[in-house]
Amino acid sequence: MADKAREEDAIRAIVERLNNAFTATHSRAEVEAAVAKAHASFTDRPVREFVPVLVERQARSILNNHPADDA
Repeated sequence: MADKAREEDAIRAIVERLNNAFTATHSRAEVEAAVAKAHASFTDRPVREFVPVLVERQARSILNNHPADDA
């Protein structure tokens, strides 16, 4: 249970870091969506130790490769 809480804390920290890094080009909602999409791709992975690192890399890639929504 502590591992799940630690992972959730790490994911929240990733959202904050990426929101700060992409504040000029993406809304917080877009950052949260990118992180959620990346995190969901690791749902069924049994080894969780490196999930936050992989989530951050994947979310950063999503944000770098997709322009901000103009809506």
